[in-house]
Amino acid sequence: MNELELRLVNGKFMRRGWTTGTCAAAAAGAAAWMLLFKRKRETYSIVTPKGITLSLKVEEPEIHTDSASCGIRKDAGDDPDVTHGVMVYAAVRYRESGVHIDGGEGIGRVTKPGLDQPIGNAAINSTPRKMITRECERAAAEAEYNGGFEVIISIPAGVEIASRTFNPRVGITGGISILGTSGIVEPMSEAAYTESIRLELRQRYSEGSRNALFTVGNFAAAFAADALGLDGVPMVKCSNFIGEAIDAAEEIGFPHCLLVGHIGKLVKLGIGITNTHSSRGDGRLETLIACTLEAGGDLELLRNISGCVSTDAALSVLRRAGLLEDTMEKLRVRMEDTIKRRSAGLLEAGFVCFGKKESSDANSEKEGEIVLQSSNAETLLEVFRQ
Repeated sequence: MNELELRLVNGKFMRRGWTTGTCAAAAAGAAAWMLLFKRKRETYSIVTPKGITLSLKVEEPEIHTDSASCGIRKDAGDDPDVTHGVMVYAAVRYRESGVHIDGGEGIGRVTKPGLDQPIGNAAINSTPRKMITRECERAAAEAEYNGGFEVIISIPAGVEIASRTFNPRVGITGGISILGTSGIVEPMSEAAYTESIRLELRQRYSEGSRNALFTVGNFAAAFAADALGLDGVPMVKCSNFIGEAIDAAEEIGFPHCLLVGHIGKLVKLGIGITNTHSSRGDGRLETLIACTLEAGGDLELLRNISGCVSTDAALSVLRRAGLLEDTMEKLRVRMEDTIKRRSAGLLEAGFVCFGKKESSDANSEKEGEIVLQSSNAETLLEVFRQ
């Protein structure tokens, strides 16, 4: 029995699904268990990072003397996901210690810096890697096994699917990525999502709140709580709908609004984009290039930024060139202008942008640090903390 309630989207109940990361972790856990107990499994139960328990069907189980493998089918629910229905396989072998994870057929390889994994690694992101490790260790504990595992994740359909994604453009070649921070796929509708933002804001206002705190996702919410001292402050996740969130806060009557998000999303405000979904346009690096040029960057530096695959990588380039602070100041002015024009001055709005710490381990959760904030951010933060 899966704990996946339906979501009301545009007046229609829609199913949620599970991510490729959940599939990979469940397949790895089931394969490790079969290797240790020498018995096939029909289902495997896993708790996602979101806290939802799933019982998933185990397909094509195989057990050999020193290895075992199986697959879990991706179900994206009613979300239009290109990986819906694909098989995610895990092959597990004995290892002296630890859990070593790599990608096989259909899993992309990282070829450029600035992504979740270092160059050369399989494109299996940090959260799925932690989930895979946890499930393998769970099987080992149940069997009282003190050794380790070699885990190979594969998606045979991944090579073909990758041609329909942004992966080749950003430096992931040969297949797709294993993704997911919550383990769950949410059916998305723009109209329904923006209405849910308004509904949540109305509830906050009716409860007496006069401060609208927006976060663009799970990492932003964690950063706001931990790094900014806003744990316990009600947050509204606006996802990509920054402009719509500001509109809603104004319409309802909030006098204060603070936006917290990764620089990779919020940098788009620097060229007037207030819906940051990739389908609406990119311009992240182009914005940074324009700001770097305004800050006095030379042609070689601009070319280096143009060759980056992420804003975090571009910030590293700027930091090494000694021009990060000046470039961020130019960007701050542009972003403040966009927000001011969007809000029409009816509420005081500010922002805090964070990026990945230079010292963050590639296999750890994304540790953030503030790289840019609005001129009124500190004042707003004090208001929110009170």
